[in-house]
Amino acid sequence: MIAAEFEPAVKTERRRSPRSPMSLDAKMGRGGLDRALCKVTDISLHGARIHTYSPMTKGAKIWLTLPKIGQVIATIIWADEYQAGCQFGEPLDDVAFARLTDRTLEHV
Repeated sequence: MIAAEFEPAVKTERRRSPRSPMSLDAKMGRGGLDRALCKVTDISLHGARIHTYSPMTKGAKIWLTLPKIGQVIATIIWADEYQAGCQFGEPLDDVAFARLTDRTLEHV
């Protein structure tokens, strides 16, 4: 019989800010005809998960147009077929995040 001690793995959260699940229509690109539709399925102050109609490439920089906010620049951190995780060039502020998620801010 073999006896061994083990320590269970504890999942650690690597995110800098909590995510908010949602289903939000957005656009990628800048200007006239280069805009593509996408859907934001979760968002945080620092980034978002998007579903697209065309494959994304890790490391690509995109313009993401969010309703109630406008354009933000983001870098694709990971991509898997037609969904990707992106990190915003500048974090959203609390007011912009509340506007997107329809949350009221008690401290502002």
